[in-house]
Amino acid sequence: MAIPRTRPDGLPAILSYGFRPFFLFGAVYGALAVLLWVPMLTGHLETASLFSPIDWHAHEMLFGFLPAIVTGFLLTAIPNWTGRLPVQGYPLLGLVVLWLAGRVAVWCSAEIGWLAAMALDCAFLLAVATAAGIEIVAGRNWRNLKVLAPVLALFLANVLFHAEADIFGTTDMSRRLALSAALVLIMIIGGRIIPSFTRNWLARERPGRLPIPFGRFDGVVIVVSVLALALWTLQPEGAATGLLLLVAGGLNVARLARWAGDRTLRDGLVVVLHAAYAFVPLGFLASGVAALFPGAIPAVAGIHVFGVGAIGAMTLAVMTRATLGHTGRELKADRATCAIYVAVVASTLARFAAALMPGETMFLHLSATLWVAAFLGFALRYGPMVARPRLKPRQPNPRPAAA
Repeated sequence: MAIPRTRPDGLPAILSYGFRPFFLFGAVYGALAVLLWVPMLTGHLETASLFSPIDWHAHEMLFGFLPAIVTGFLLTAIPNWTGRLPVQGYPLLGLVVLWLAGRVAVWCSAEIGWLAAMALDCAFLLAVATAAGIEIVAGRNWRNLKVLAPVLALFLANVLFHAEADIFGTTDMSRRLALSAALVLIMIIGGRIIPSFTRNWLARERPGRLPIPFGRFDGVVIVVSVLALALWTLQPEGAATGLLLLVAGGLNVARLARWAGDRTLRDGLVVVLHAAYAFVPLGFLASGVAALFPGAIPAVAGIHVFGVGAIGAMTLAVMTRATLGHTGRELKADRATCAIYVAVVASTLARFAAALMPGETMFLHLSATLWVAAFLGFALRYGPMVARPRLKPRQPNPRPAAA
């Protein structure tokens, strides 16, 4: 179905589509939050937040940075699912302002109180779920209602985070619930776009073995993974949790192998999707070992494989591809884009090393530097694209008139 792409008169191009403001501001904030967290951790920077530096860092990555990127993706994908106009103009601006208000509220929560901060902060995800739900229902696109479940789980995790921090002084369970919601979203969306984009590229460039379409096996993998994450959220240690996490990891390895990623090494935009998804089973396996043998691998190692690797790399992979496609540019990863991908993968490896060697701050600072480079790199390279109108397709040169 052809979808009209009108832009409200008098408004800038950045408000014509959800990916434009949320990818740009989300990337800038993802870098800024890490830049601020390092001096906060060392005691060189203080905030007016009720959260401890570690809690603030976890919260702003899971409920500040991540929801911005998820919103940009959903508001861009839903019109393709439903055939309806995208959320744009003043409604889109309202969502951006609400997201920014949440960031300010969390930073100043000691001044306004935890209940007011929670209300302002959590309102954004609820508004996004509502807007997405209205569009999906209006378009009668019932099968995609399932993507709202992880978004609502992320909203509930945010409410729990604020409550846990105030009542118990810890936020462990809400962190794991938020990570689980994000990973389920990656498994659902990734299971759709990775085989599809891989198939399209292989059919055009390298005929031969193609990705296996979504089937019962994929459904089993997602169900087992959800069960493993649910148990991990409630009880992060123990034999049952560890074994189920390891089974989920092995199943996700098999799922990824079915998508023929080894045949896509020549295309950066495609291979990075496979590399990003690979951190999902790696995170399951690391968390499974940590649950079974607490002294072998710190739990934080698996958490950051999930957070920096699976979430960080997948968001960049989706952001770069969607921005190129929706701004009328060629779907090709240039050198700057490939450098962004390398930086986020290297950041994951450095953060894993930092978890294994907590006394060595070098790897922690290296990971932070690489993360900032990746997301500021995206903002610098892709910011001008999202701020300007979509490129018009080139018209072929007319043939000269016959003499």
